[in-house]
Amino acid sequence: MSKEINFLVIESKNGNQKAQIKLYDLHCNAMFAISCRYLKNNEEAKDVMQDGFLKAFLNLKNYVDGTNFSSWLKMIIINTCIDALKKKKLETISLEKYPLEISNDDAWNFDSKISKQQIIEAIEKLDLKYQLVIKLYLMEGYDHQEIAAILKIPVKTSRTHLRRGKLALRNLLKVEKYGT
Repeated sequence: MSKEINFLVIESKNGNQKAQIKLYDLHCNAMFAISCRYLKNNEEAKDVMQDGFLKAFLNLKNYVDGTNFSSWLKMIIINTCIDALKKKKLETISLEKYPLEISNDDAWNFDSKISKQQIIEAIEKLDLKYQLVIKLYLMEGYDHQEIAAILKIPVKTSRTHLRRGKLALRNLLKVEKYGT
């Protein structure tokens, strides 16, 4: 963690609002992009991101000094997004206008004739439980232990949702490609 962020976190823990504003400014763009991956529109993403920052600042006492603040904050933002999705049963959106990094895991290779956009659209058609696990695994790079903690499900359930989601995704893409 950079010395500046470490200093700002310590100051924020001591109630320094200027330090909180600086932490917000340093992280808001990245956290907004994460929120947009999960929520329907920019306004909802912004609202949930704000809620996530509020939760983070109210719970700074739980932050362990020396750990990566950005990762800690990202986890809070993702959890806040997931809570909002569960609470309001919101639909996820197309991710085409947001940066997307998909794991290079060979098991996720699809027919080269299928575009990245087709894969993204197919993911959005999956059940929410599969969407969340696939997005956390592929796009955010979390492992099953971390996904289980975020979603408050057993690790085995995370693995099952990923496997079933992948199978459903392959079937969706096959139907779109061949029409059967």
